[in-house]
Amino acid sequence: MSDWVLRGLATGVKSSAYPKRAESAEGVSPGLPEGADLGSLSSASGVSRLCPTQALHASGTVVAVDRGACVNCYRCARAPVTLPWNRGYEWASLTDEAVDDASRRLGRAFGHSLHVRVVDAGDCSACLSEIAQLTGPYYSLHRLGFFITPTPREADALIVVGPGTQRMREALLATYEAMPSPKRVIAVGACALSGGIFAESETVEGATANMLPVDVIVPGCPPPPLAIIHALLVAAERTAGVSTR
Repeated sequence: MSDWVLRGLATGVKSSAYPKRAESAEGVSPGLPEGADLGSLSSASGVSRLCPTQALHASGTVVAVDRGACVNCYRCARAPVTLPWNRGYEWASLTDEAVDDASRRLGRAFGHSLHVRVVDAGDCSACLSEIAQLTGPYYSLHRLGFFITPTPREADALIVVGPGTQRMREALLATYEAMPSPKRVIAVGACALSGGIFAESETVEGATANMLPVDVIVPGCPPPPLAIIHALLVAAERTAGVSTR
């Protein structure tokens, strides 16, 4: 036993220093495309046509990106004329409704501790696998005062992943109703934001906002663990989200 203790002391702390310091390790984020002026009508229209979820919209020579629909397919990053790529991870933002409605804020009492219930509303397991990493030693969610709870009656925030299948609608609504107020809803991943590649399916509800009042959104397919941590920090009002206005 003493050998393990000595080895641990010699190894030191290997957890991410985020949010105290920016994360510099390789591979912590797949990145997202950014809008840009590509300089020609043909380039703009050509790149936008590559997107399988219509996340790219060409207006003249300018291509705008709907991050909520982006599934990180990289087609726009590998085209003859490419869009710039943002390798960051602070992607979370408050919805307009959450910004305008002060009653939906958690308040200072939740700034240092937040219990989170996760609901799989039809996820393909990609977003769930990223969430599972949060409690591991590298991301160590507990060091920030965030705890995953199995019961909605103890939850302050609800993370929803997946496109919201019709068979999960009742369970999702029941989970939300069982949570005490005040509470936050965090939609994680393209499926929860827009339906993703399943948006046109008749068996899904699409965006989580079609079923619940969403407060924080996190794009990505799937978003990396640091993006989800950033969303929790935004939900707890410990940092500002990305501006959407």
